[in-house]
Amino acid sequence: MVTQIDYCQFLLSSPFNYTQTYFADHVAGLSHDKINRMIKRLDVKAEDLWEHVQETLTLSAKGYILFDDTVLDKRHSSRIEAVYKQYSGNEHQIIKGIGVITCVYVNPETEQFWAIDYRLYDPDVDGKSKLDHVEEMLRNGVEDKKILFATVLMDSWYATQRLMKQIDEMSKIYYTVVKKNRLVDETQGIETYQKIEDLSWSEEELLKGKRVKLQGFPATHKVQLFRVTALPGRTEFVVTNDLSCNSSKEARRQCKIRWKIEEFHREMKQLTGIESCQCRKRQIQRNHIGCAMLVWARLKNLAYQTGKTVYELWKSQYDQFLTNLLQVPALSFA
Repeated sequence: MVTQIDYCQFLLSSPFNYTQTYFADHVAGLSHDKINRMIKRLDVKAEDLWEHVQETLTLSAKGYILFDDTVLDKRHSSRIEAVYKQYSGNEHQIIKGIGVITCVYVNPETEQFWAIDYRLYDPDVDGKSKLDHVEEMLRNGVEDKKILFATVLMDSWYATQRLMKQIDEMSKIYYTVVKKNRLVDETQGIETYQKIEDLSWSEEELLKGKRVKLQGFPATHKVQLFRVTALPGRTEFVVTNDLSCNSSKEARRQCKIRWKIEEFHREMKQLTGIESCQCRKRQIQRNHIGCAMLVWARLKNLAYQTGKTVYELWKSQYDQFLTNLLQVPALSFA
């Protein structure tokens, strides 16, 4: 009988094809229907990922929690449940796909990171927005998982009053990019709010940032605003509730850590087949995504143990196969 472990092993071992048909074609006595029924019966949840990683997780009082979302591309699928039109950062446009909101923990002392939580964006079922999921994961991380961390990093999609207030009330620091049309006041109410992109910056402010109030926040809630160069020709505006931070260089260093979650998304999509399930049913998609998360967590843990990258480790499992195939080719050129 095929099990969840068998399916995860297939996702870990397959070189390029992650379909149920391909799995069945390479296991004697296994059929597509058997695999489909097995996956449908599963109930893989985010708690399973946490259970898998918590024993290998190395916490730090200086730790970071990162939030972001990624879209699993389903633009060529018309009948898959839980697919919505949404903006994809990779494609820089709106596509049809399954949204996955993720939470990553970073230990800055070891420079290692772990995926510790995730949610599927499926408002037709649970009525929750992506922001609702992030707030829930943050609360769960503090109250239930008892995660040790100091700072929350997120991008402009989550730079809302609700979430910033929640982080403040937890006595945590946040650094987040804000959109250039965000309205702020740097004059303590003397002048009207203006867009961040219209602010003037002295040489000192470019180096040390400036104290501002975001529109919609209480009068006593001030943040430190920085104008940083993320890439050549690309300027980002970063705010933090850490008012002791007076260095644009430090703000840029803090935000750079956020790219760990992009690294996670890239590895997950390239090495686990998380986007490849074409089954129509919502439950099967959820279970496939959950299994792919577990596969990434296992692969990452092995990479840390061996001192290799996940790509080196993944490719190494085919080295002996190629050696044998060159000695005794299945298809002979000569």
